[in-house]
Amino acid sequence: MQKLIHDLSVTKPDYHGGSIVNLMRVIGDVCGASPGRSPYVPLPEIEERLRNAKRIVLLVIDGLGLELLRHIGRDTIFEQCLVRSLTSVYPPTTASAVTTYMTGLAPQQHGLTGWFMHFRRLGAVTAVLPFVPRFGSDSLCRSGVEIGSLIDCPNFFDAITCPSLAVLPGSICDSDFSRLLGGRSRRVGYESLEEFATTLTSVCNGQTDTGFVYAYWSELDRLCHMHGPSSGTVATHLRDLDAALAPVLEACADSGTVLIATADHGFIDSGPAERIDMDDHPQLQDMLSLPLCGEPRTAYCYVRSSCSAAFTNYVENELTDKARIVPSAQLIEEGWFGLGAPHRELLARIGDFTLQMKERYTIGDCVAGERRHRMEGVHGGTSAAEMVVPLVIAGP
Repeated sequence: MQKLIHDLSVTKPDYHGGSIVNLMRVIGDVCGASPGRSPYVPLPEIEERLRNAKRIVLLVIDGLGLELLRHIGRDTIFEQCLVRSLTSVYPPTTASAVTTYMTGLAPQQHGLTGWFMHFRRLGAVTAVLPFVPRFGSDSLCRSGVEIGSLIDCPNFFDAITCPSLAVLPGSICDSDFSRLLGGRSRRVGYESLEEFATTLTSVCNGQTDTGFVYAYWSELDRLCHMHGPSSGTVATHLRDLDAALAPVLEACADSGTVLIATADHGFIDSGPAERIDMDDHPQLQDMLSLPLCGEPRTAYCYVRSSCSAAFTNYVENELTDKARIVPSAQLIEEGWFGLGAPHRELLARIGDFTLQMKERYTIGDCVAGERRHRMEGVHGGTSAAEMVVPLVIAGP
């Protein structure tokens, strides 16, 4: 299969009316959330359509960027019902964007800034969604750490007034993260694409008493990471997803259900030639006080206080074609994470400097006992390919 020609132009989130957080604001308005809970304007053109719906189903297909949809999704139900594009949040990655869907807020407010995060109260780097320390695999909750003491953002499901349902992969349906941000929604797990489609068809036909449904499909993301978004495996999976979900969209038209399908981020292909290993830059690694945090495409660097100038010089001289180094506080000032007052821990969670990787480059390190992950597809950077996602709407 021909490789995608990725749009690598630097793209910031459009928090002023064109982002997934603006989509969540209009859904919240329609479902009874207080307008004052979100500092973001609602997505303007779909409010009337949502207000006339009996129920709203938000389908988040992890990794289905607009570029990928246009390349391999021609003639699918998703392409046929495409309304417009949206931007994700920054960084465009599951930890930050799915949290936006489950809170209705941008990272500026919810404070989750990537897969790996340094929580000051914990004193360790944590993989935030599974809620495990980077050096192990046991949930921090089993060690007595209350997840709500670190992830302290309000959830979307408790802010709305209508009954809600969360349809999630069985592996994460009852995870610490899902229980926390799922709020009072009823959570239903699934084990296969067939079961996922059957559950959604039942919901869209009105067989459950819900006004808002959040449905999350993760398999596309997994395959993109393993094989790359340009792979035949990913194209085959999207066709399977299209066939399985066609009855779901058909059910919407007959039941007064509006289904909104979108994504948390897009993807780019990135192979061994684009991987920068910190072990190959020991001088740079010695200047850090913590392992890299964030994402392979957006790396937060906690730099020893005496090494700031040397760290900047090294990146600008040795990695100038591969990374843009930015004081992390500048990203907040420039509005990358959102608008309005920031989460009180936001600055502490993005380190001293951020490496925004250029072209298709990634950067990573490895702590003791950690297995190296060699991914063929990545996301979390500043490119349009990673940032821009589709807005698909079906139903009356």
